[in-house]
Amino acid sequence: MNLNLNGKVALVVASSQGLGKAIAAQLAREGARVMITSRSLVKLQKVQAELLQEPHCEVKYHVADVTKPEDIKTLVEKTREVFGDIDILINNAGGPPGGNFDQLTDEDWENAFQLNLFSYVRIIREVLPDLKKNGGKIINIASSSIKQPIPGLILSNTFRLGLVGMTKTLAEELGPYNILINTVAPGRIATERVDYLDQLNADNRNVSKNVIVGEAIKAIPLGRYGTPEEFANMVTFLASDANTYITGSSILIDGGMVKAL
Repeated sequence: MNLNLNGKVALVVASSQGLGKAIAAQLAREGARVMITSRSLVKLQKVQAELLQEPHCEVKYHVADVTKPEDIKTLVEKTREVFGDIDILINNAGGPPGGNFDQLTDEDWENAFQLNLFSYVRIIREVLPDLKKNGGKIINIASSSIKQPIPGLILSNTFRLGLVGMTKTLAEELGPYNILINTVAPGRIATERVDYLDQLNADNRNVSKNVIVGEAIKAIPLGRYGTPEEFANMVTFLASDANTYITGSSILIDGGMVKAL
């Protein structure tokens, strides 16, 4: 299968670790020219150095806080300046904090909205002029909470669903421009975020993290957590020219964990 990613320009948000880093790496290995970004200069420099050790990888970085509109504008402008028009947008953001409804403040809700929904809106808006000229792909990274709410993660359960609604609507609006947009949702993928959630759950229940991990694995038909690379493989396919007819979909990468239809 020819992914035809050579020379494609990809902007991968929140790509200094975890899923974003794995996606950026896979796109770069397939020949895309990749801009990585996060709030941490040190982490971005480390990721770039790692990827540049691999043959043919072309990766640049720009520090940005995607909750700030001015940072988003500068990030997109910098990507165009370095690589040219953007062909692929991987919209991603760190998950909001855990907590039950009565534990969360107005500030918690506002911060989660800005990071996990409105940042996606703003980045798409900035990139659309390029995509409308040339066609392209948008992948919105969400969470398995779009199919099955996760206890103790009401912020994620709320704003990830808003993302799905936006994605489905934009699939219709952007289809005439040959822009394909999809939501991809991770289940239990072995990342820093999942490790944090496992530890949070363990602390709340006053048990060891191993207990939490063991229970989670029992609920996964494949009997293990997924790897960031496995997740990145699906995103890379959806972002490539091999995907010509999948748009408006919500795709779970969860080893069969979610029981919802």
